[in-house]
Amino acid sequence: MTTTYNCTSDDQRAEGLQHAQRAISEKKCIVLPTDTVYGIAADAFSPLAVTMLLASKGRSRQMPPPVLIPRVNALDGLAADVPADARALAQAFWPGGLTLILHAQPSLDWDLGDTKGTVALRMPDDQIALELLGLTGPLAVSSANRTGQEAAQTASEARLQLAESVEVYLEGGFRPIKGTAALPSTIVDATSTPFRVVRQGAIELERLREIVPSILGIGETLGAADTIPAEEPAVDDAAPEGTTAAGAAEHTAAVDEPAEEAIVPQEKPTTADDAPVEVTEAAAVEDSTLETVKPEASREAKPE
Repeated sequence: MTTTYNCTSDDQRAEGLQHAQRAISEKKCIVLPTDTVYGIAADAFSPLAVTMLLASKGRSRQMPPPVLIPRVNALDGLAADVPADARALAQAFWPGGLTLILHAQPSLDWDLGDTKGTVALRMPDDQIALELLGLTGPLAVSSANRTGQEAAQTASEARLQLAESVEVYLEGGFRPIKGTAALPSTIVDATSTPFRVVRQGAIELERLREIVPSILGIGETLGAADTIPAEEPAVDDAAPEGTTAAGAAEHTAAVDEPAEEAIVPQEKPTTADDAPVEVTEAAAVEDSTLETVKPEASREAKPE
């Protein structure tokens, strides 16, 4: 039976968190607020739960969800060979609207979809989300809406779209703030050299470059002398917060995923030195607040 809890009330908040924790342990889906938009969440380590999440949204395995974590030091448990610059970005912008695509720990027993060996991680800046994550551990989270529809900014909006496919709705009021636009998280592919922004969102490129000056923005590639803009990105869906793996040189920013959406890195772009300059990018995460990018030849990284 689907239940909504008003988490602005202390009593209902405690009861709702307990019910949500139980639902997650039973491989069911829940809806929770994040600092970007509302997300639909499931146990990241249960293939069945992740399948149910994708089915609730009307998505395929080609659009895997990102994973929300409760603390920065969870990075090393879920990602392998984390670059120093990725750690610096996490320290600077977590909790907050930044999703990092990293190589997944090969020993982990999970199946988020067609991730090509990567995982998209984010620590949300929302107390309700962090409390739940503290109880459940990492959660696969996508924006709480049907694919192609507007990202939900309240639990009641999410329920209109997701209905009985969700066991528990945690209502925490408008996200981010009533009257403001729902921005997805910014997604950075930290599996490439240099790092690349594959979806622009809550964290501006200029702020990222204060920590990692070499990071490339969307539509930028390193040329012989300067940075050369690529073709205009194509948009797959119309809501914020996810990424879609659509092909060798393509990422699709699914505008319907919040904090947190599926992500897979793109192949290494051609440069002015070795090939005609033409890089196609389609954006996809978070989220407005929580879809995929294609990998490099050696491995692979939407997702709130």
